[in-house]
Amino acid sequence: MAKALRSLSEYVQILIGISLASIGLKAFLLPNGFLDGGATGIAILLSKKFDYNISFLLFIVSIPFLILGFYKLSKAIILKSSISILLLAILIGLESFPIITEDKLLIAIFGGMFLGAGIGISIRNGAVLDGSEILGIYVFDLFGISIGKTILAFNVILFAITALVLSIEVALYSILTYIVTAKFIDFFIEGFEDFIGITIISPESEAIEQKILT
Repeated sequence: MAKALRSLSEYVQILIGISLASIGLKAFLLPNGFLDGGATGIAILLSKKFDYNISFLLFIVSIPFLILGFYKLSKAIILKSSISILLLAILIGLESFPIITEDKLLIAIFGGMFLGAGIGISIRNGAVLDGSEILGIYVFDLFGISIGKTILAFNVILFAITALVLSIEVALYSILTYIVTAKFIDFFIEGFEDFIGITIISPESEAIEQKILT
């Protein structure tokens, strides 16, 4: 029973994450011409170039990352991620929001906040919302580099290409968006404070404690 409740809680939180991320995309970034990062950013560029549906391209572009995850990560993560990416793609295709603001700075900040919160909540519960996040998890497992920083580095390269294809201004605001996104991903995954905790089990625990303190 406890395991079933924990699993249900995870899926509910993933749905919340998907909803937050979709709001960040459809209410802020996409309607205002901002580029998203990762697989979604690649899908947007392909959509602009070939006039294909973004929702369809989002899932197609994520497939190579899912294949990488299939060999490197657990099958449970890949299953949750595949379902989550599909649901996000569907929501992006169905949702419609009125224009909230045209202030580019507010778009970058609040779009990044919603997107980062959604991604962070989903990753904490064993799923990713963008195929490139699997790369972030893989790098984190290998080198301990935070998922947010890995995604940001990936997107800086993508935005550099975007500056050539679209405009430098769009690329710069998109980078600002992902600075906010990366910080919120880290906040929701690692917490707001960095610390190291250790548990020592030993008959000489008090002596060890004193040595550590001094």
